[in-house]
Amino acid sequence: MPSFDAPVVVTAARDLFWDRGFEAASLADLERVTGLGRSSLYHAFGSKRGLFDAAVADYLETVIRPRLRPLLAESAGRAALLEYYGGLSLAVASLPADSPRRGCLLVNCAAGLAGHDDLARKVVDDYRSELTAALRHALAGAAAETTPGTDAATAVLEERARTLASLSMSVMLLARVNRDESLALLATAAAQVRSWHP
Repeated sequence: MPSFDAPVVVTAARDLFWDRGFEAASLADLERVTGLGRSSLYHAFGSKRGLFDAAVADYLETVIRPRLRPLLAESAGRAALLEYYGGLSLAVASLPADSPRRGCLLVNCAAGLAGHDDLARKVVDDYRSELTAALRHALAGAAAETTPGTDAATAVLEERARTLASLSMSVMLLARVNRDESLALLATAAAQVRSWHP
């Protein structure tokens, strides 16, 4: 039985991975932020990668899925889409420039670890698929709001969902290097939602 609070340890490690990426987060850094020795980390998580996997699972459950949940609601539509982009704008604008939580842990991981690790690549691609599906669901609801009784063409919904997912992922990458451009891109995404469904 561990003598430490595992969720606290995972959150501390998650923030370090979020800030530095998997490769740049050293074991010494992980020991420092978690307050645990190397042997305790290995005993609890098996490896640095095991701790990273726990951090990613925590990130998906505590950051990503709560943000996507309104897009998946039965009543999701244009308002949910605009609220999603408004929430992202608030998150990007409110974080200090030195916050470890700038951008997206998974998008940050995509250029590093996921470039050469099949499991990490699958996690990032699964996130992209989950985001696209949530956006597609809300877009379908928005289409039903403006044209009751008819469904928008599947191809158009898919194209729009992919466009919004790409914008969303780009925003989170840019949030690490250029906050103003990230916010401008979020405004562009909201403008697209408004123009698609007047």
